[in-house]
Amino acid sequence: MSERSSGRQIPVVVLAGFLGSGKTTLLNHLLHRSGGSRIGAVVNDFGAVEIDAMAVAGALGDSTVSLGNGCLCCAVDASELDEYLERLARPSAGIDVIVIEASGLAEPQELVRMVLASELPNIVYGGLVEVVDAAEFDETRAAHPGLDRHLALADLVVVNKIDRVHDPEPVLKTVGDLVDRAAVVPATHGRVDPEFLFDCRPSEERIGQLSFDDLHRDGPEHDTHPHLHAGYDSLSFVSEQPLDPRRLIAFLDSRPAGLYRIKGYVDFGPYDVRNRYAVHAVGRFLRFYPEPWPAGAGRATQLVLIGTGLDTGALRAELDGCVSDGAPHTDDEAGMWGVLRYVQEAEDPAA
Repeated sequence: MSERSSGRQIPVVVLAGFLGSGKTTLLNHLLHRSGGSRIGAVVNDFGAVEIDAMAVAGALGDSTVSLGNGCLCCAVDASELDEYLERLARPSAGIDVIVIEASGLAEPQELVRMVLASELPNIVYGGLVEVVDAAEFDETRAAHPGLDRHLALADLVVVNKIDRVHDPEPVLKTVGDLVDRAAVVPATHGRVDPEFLFDCRPSEERIGQLSFDDLHRDGPEHDTHPHLHAGYDSLSFVSEQPLDPRRLIAFLDSRPAGLYRIKGYVDFGPYDVRNRYAVHAVGRFLRFYPEPWPAGAGRATQLVLIGTGLDTGALRAELDGCVSDGAPHTDDEAGMWGVLRYVQEAEDPAA
């Protein structure tokens, strides 16, 4: 989630997967369908990515850092990575989200550690996305036993190339058994909804800038795949009554695997009268970002949940159950502890 007006940090998403899984295809899809957001990219192989396309997606700016000196997790340390991220995160670049495309043999855990070790105040870890090739999954897993460990670390797993598998269900089930509460998203040609990874800004905000949304509005891909949301369920939840932090954390800790994405703002009422809490969840990854209430803004909780196979009625009932009963809890110092575990200063479970 990114709102430059409120000084929010830029999320850094780590995109990993073995050679041939479709990482570059997925990244280029995000660039084409960024929803008005400006994406910065850190990539290992210059020739493997459409650099000209990235330049246009970045509004003709320097939105790409290319590394040709080997595997990122081995070639640089955290301080060197900070240099690359700082170039993309400078305010003049206007970047909304940064994607690190790891080499095919990178160790995702090391990349996550490097991002978490960053000393840049204006970036924040945004989750690990692991891409797997459905058609080559068994062979890749046999050749690279580390794949199971990578899947266990992931916050979202994209099972790509399902169009090349006669029956994708066995692969999806196996992946589902290997992940640790991560969301598992089937995909063809790397086409996943960018909203699963970050908040997309409306294209109209980019006045005077040519985006891929403009270039491809009448293109063949737009005609063939007009609405990525069509295959997914969504639920909007609004409450003018504050939510109870303990109840909300209990809901988030038990959220179903099909619930890929949660975003929005939470009002915890007397637990923190000064701040609203932006929430960003991708699969098992969860973060809260406290920020002052905007002057004159009405105080309410506003959430959007996106996934597949969701029982939206049951989810709404659970969220209704998170609404505070109105009893004063100002003396309950431990009430917010569960939420504060997921604020940036808290220790990250993926570390």
